[in-house]
Amino acid sequence: MIYHGNRFTIKPGTDPEQVEAALESLRNQGRTIPSVKSFVVGRDYGGEYEWGATFVIDDLDGYWEYLVHPAHLATDRIGLPLVDKFMSFDITDDPDPETGAKIAALHQRRFDSMADIADLVSNLGEYIGSAAPAVTEG
Repeated sequence: MIYHGNRFTIKPGTDPEQVEAALESLRNQGRTIPSVKSFVVGRDYGGEYEWGATFVIDDLDGYWEYLVHPAHLATDRIGLPLVDKFMSFDITDDPDPETGAKIAALHQRRFDSMADIADLVSNLGEYIGSAAPAVTEG
């Protein structure tokens, strides 16, 4: 099982309706991507981020489906232009010590094949976490 999470802060002055559209797009991912077993989207408390989302996925095949699903791509295209600071993380009970590298490779594969998404990510004010090294190397 993989718990894929994102934490983010919106750029100052962003229209609240745009923020809500991006949050609804995140919720739509959870409702429509078949590999997502459960999800939560909401306020992030106890840190430096405003919002967060976590998606529960069975395995790496499901993770790839999640990354390239049209609902996820729509969220990237709607939401990333609004984001100032972004952090991604993955928590898994998979005993394979290479799981983290395999997740990073999936992100890199996506960025390599989708230039518009790679450009959106590269324009974030700050991006750290499980996929960030893949972005900076590509």
